[in-house]
Amino acid sequence: MDESAPTAIQDEDHTPTEIKKPEARDSSNVTTSDGSRFVAGMVLADRYRIINLLGKGGMGEVYKAEDLELEQTVALKFLPEELSKNEDLLKRFRGEVRTARQVSHNNVCRVFDIGETDGLYYLTMEFIEGDDLSILLNRIGRLPSDKAVEISREIALGLNAVHKAGILHRDLKPANIIIDSKGEARITDFGIAGLEEDLQGAESRVGTPAYMSPEQIAGKEVTQRSDVYSLGLLLYEIFTGTQAFEGATVDELLKKQRSTNPTSASKIVDGIDPSVEALINRCLEKVPADRPAKALEVAMSLPGGNALQVALEAGETPTPEMVAAAPKQGALKPLIAFGFLLAFITLYFGVLSLNQNYKSYAFTPFEKTPEVLAEKSREILKKYGYTQTPADAKYEFVQDNSFIDYHTYFQTEKNKDLPPRRDMLAKGQPFNIYFLYRQSPRHLEPVDSINVAEDEPPLLASNMANVKLDTRGRLFEFVAVPPQTASTKNKTEIDWKEFFAEAGLDLNEFKKSESRWTPPVFADERRAWEGTLADFSSVPVRIEAAEYKGKPVYFKVVTPWDSPERESVVTQDANRKYGTIIIILFVCIAIVGSLVLAYRNLKAGRGDLRGGLKLTLFLFAIGLLAQIIAADHVPTLWGELSIVYEAVSYALIRATIVGLLYIALEPFVRKSWSELLISWNRIMAGDFRDPMVGRDILVGGLLGLGHALGIHIGVLSVSSYLGNFTDVSDAFSIDALNSSSGLIAQYLGSIVGSVSVGLIYLFIAFLFYRITGKKILGILSIGILFFTVSMLFFILNFHWLGAISSTIVSICLMISLGRYGLLGVISFSCFFQPAWVFPVTFDNSLFFFPSSVLSIVITLGIAFYAAYISKAGKPLFGGNLLNQP
Repeated sequence: MDESAPTAIQDEDHTPTEIKKPEARDSSNVTTSDGSRFVAGMVLADRYRIINLLGKGGMGEVYKAEDLELEQTVALKFLPEELSKNEDLLKRFRGEVRTARQVSHNNVCRVFDIGETDGLYYLTMEFIEGDDLSILLNRIGRLPSDKAVEISREIALGLNAVHKAGILHRDLKPANIIIDSKGEARITDFGIAGLEEDLQGAESRVGTPAYMSPEQIAGKEVTQRSDVYSLGLLLYEIFTGTQAFEGATVDELLKKQRSTNPTSASKIVDGIDPSVEALINRCLEKVPADRPAKALEVAMSLPGGNALQVALEAGETPTPEMVAAAPKQGALKPLIAFGFLLAFITLYFGVLSLNQNYKSYAFTPFEKTPEVLAEKSREILKKYGYTQTPADAKYEFVQDNSFIDYHTYFQTEKNKDLPPRRDMLAKGQPFNIYFLYRQSPRHLEPVDSINVAEDEPPLLASNMANVKLDTRGRLFEFVAVPPQTASTKNKTEIDWKEFFAEAGLDLNEFKKSESRWTPPVFADERRAWEGTLADFSSVPVRIEAAEYKGKPVYFKVVTPWDSPERESVVTQDANRKYGTIIIILFVCIAIVGSLVLAYRNLKAGRGDLRGGLKLTLFLFAIGLLAQIIAADHVPTLWGELSIVYEAVSYALIRATIVGLLYIALEPFVRKSWSELLISWNRIMAGDFRDPMVGRDILVGGLLGLGHALGIHIGVLSVSSYLGNFTDVSDAFSIDALNSSSGLIAQYLGSIVGSVSVGLIYLFIAFLFYRITGKKILGILSIGILFFTVSMLFFILNFHWLGAISSTIVSICLMISLGRYGLLGVISFSCFFQPAWVFPVTFDNSLFFFPSSVLSIVITLGIAFYAAYISKAGKPLFGGNLLNQP
C-alpha cells in the first residue's frame, strides 16, 4: 500500500546507519517498466483483473484490480516471490489476515481475504481512492486547524478500532494514512501488525524509526501506548507540518527521543489550540504510563468534539466524566422556567389544599398542644399516686390506623349505620391520632430501636407509666408498673368515677361486666364495664381496669376496632409463605449478582468506583444524619452507643446495597442509554449550578406533584361516582407532624429513599429496553408496572375509576424518567413526599404550623433554586426577554 516499506531494525551491531524520511508514493505515475510482476489487463485466479501498480515495498507489491466476481475495485497486496516460499513469513502473512479482518471501522482500510496464484500469495483489501497523508503534507505543509482536528480525530478513532481487535499497528506514519475522496482519513498497511500478546522481543523492533516510540526503537515490549506515541508524532506533523524528531542515524534519533523534547508546537504555529499542544505533549511522554492509555482518549481530548458521542460511536462505555461533560444543553428560556415555577407553586398549594379535605390529620381536633397534653398526663399520674419525679419522660402524637381499616371494612360489609369517618375523626375519639406520654424512674433507653415507643423500652421498672389521651385531652388508656415489693399499707378504695370523668365518660351510664382482658402489668383486682363511646352512642365500648393494693395500674377504653395485641399470632398461608421465600431468594440473588457484576465492571475498568463510593458515602451520611436527628437520645454512654450502633447499621447497610447496585448496573446504562445520566453525572461531579440539573429537578418535581394530584383526582372521581365523599387517607408522616426535627429527618430520609427508588426505576426500564431493543418500550414498562400496582390499589379499595388516577400517575412517571433521566425521576419521588406525606396546615393556631411553614419553605426554596439555575443566568425580567430565540 505504500512505497516506503517498514524498516526492520536489527540488533545494535547491525543497525543501519542512515535513516531516510519515508517517501510519499504517487499512485498516478505507475508504469510497467519498474519490474512489477503483472501488467494491466492480466487476470489472476480467474477473478482479479490487474489495473495498475499502486506501490512497491519491502513487504511486496500492491496492485489496483477489478474483482470480476463482485464487480468492484479492490487492492491486491503480494509477497515477493522469494519471500513467499518462506514459511515463517507466510505464517506471519496469514496472521496478518486473521487479525486485520477483525477490524471494521470507517477510518480503517478493510481487509477481505487471502489468496494464491502460481505460488504467489496475495491479500485482497478495500481500494481507497485518494492520496496518502505524506503526499498531502508535502504538498501543502500543515493542515488548517479545523481540518487537522478532524483528521486527527478520525485517525485516533481508527487506531482505537484496531486496538479493540487486540492488534497493534506498530507502523503508524503519514504514508500509511490515506485521505479518501470524501476527505476522511483511513488507516492502511497492517503488514507489520500482529496480535498484541504475540509481539515481544526482536519482533517489536519492526517499524519505521522516525515514527517509532522509544521503547519500540530500543527493542523493548510494545503496547497500545507505543502506538499512541506514534499517533502523537503523527499529530505533531499534522498540526505543524514538520517532523517532531529527525536524525541521521538510529542512535541519534534514539538519543533525541530519550533526552530531548520536540520544539513546542506553539513556537512553530502561532495560535495553535493550547489543548492540542498539551495533548500532543502527553502522547509524546517518555514513560509509556504517562501517555493516554487509549487512542480513544486522544480522540475525545481533541477540541470541538462531543466526547460522549465519540465514545458511544466507538462502541466504548463512556466514563461518568464524559457523560457529565456532554454538550451543555437543557437550559430553559426564562419565561418557560418562570412558567414551570408558577405551575409548581400552583400545583403544590393545590395538593396541600386538597390534603385538607382528604387526610385524617386535617379532621383531627388538635385543641391542645403537646406540652399541655403532657402536663395533663403528669397531673393524672400524680392524682392517682404516682408522685415520684421521673428520671426521663417522652411524649408525642402517635398514629393508629385500626379505626380507618375497621371503618372501611364495616362500612361496606356489616354496619352501614356507622357514622361517617370524617364525623368521627372530627371528635377525636376514634383515636386514629392520639397522644402518648411515657415516664420512667430510669432513662428511657430503646432496646431494639432508636426511638422510644409505647413498648420500647418494655414496661418493666416499677413506677414506669404510659398515659394515652385523645387529641382533646381525654384519657383512654393508663398503664403503670406496680412496686416489686408488696406493700404493707392498708388498701384504699379507688374512685373509678374520676377515671371515667378523665375519659369524658359517665360511670352511671355504664354497667358492670366481666373482665375479658388481662392487664399488661401485675394486678390483684380487675374490673370491667360496658357502655358506648363518649361522642357516639352507636359505638359500643368496654372499659377494662385493674388495681394493685388499692392503686390503679390499668385503665383502657376498648373499642370495636381494638384487638388483643398480646394474642396476635403472625401466620402465613402457603402462598404467602412461598411468596416470602421467593422474595428473599430474589434479594439474595440480586445482592450476589450485584457483587459479581460490580467486580467484573471494576476489573474491566467500566465500573464507576468513584461515583459508587461517592453515592454510598452521600446516602450513608444523609441516612445517618436522619437517624441521629430522629433518635431519642439518652444521657448514658451505653444507651447512646446503642442508638449510634442502630443508626450506623441501618444507614450503612442501606447505602452499601444501593452503591453496590449502582456500580453493578450503572455502566450498562451509561453505555447504551447515557442521555438518562447526563444531569445525574453533573450533579455527582459537584456541578450544582448546571442548567440541565436545575431543569430536571424543577420539571421532575413538578411531575411528582402531578403524581400527588393524580391520586386526588382518582379519589374524587370514585367518590363522586359512588355518591359519597367520606374517603379519608391515613397516608402521612406522624413524625413530620410531631416536630420540625422530625420533619427534617423525614426530608433527609426521603432523599435516600428517592435515590434508591429512582435507581430501581432506571434499572427496570433499562432491563426491558435490553430485552425488547426499544428504549420507548423500556419507559413504557415502568408506566405499565406503576399503572398495574396503582390499579390493584384502587380495585381493592375503591373502584375501577381509579384508572384515571393510575393513568395520570403513570404518565408523569414515564415523562420524568424518559425525558429528564435519573435525576428527574429522583426529583419526581422526592417532591412527591412533602406534598403527599408531610402534614401541612394553614391554621397558625395549631402546634405543627411552624413545621408546616418549614416544609413549605424547604420545598419552594429548592424549586426556586432549580428554576433560577435552569435559565443559565439569563434575566427573568427586563432586557430582551420577549425577543429571546
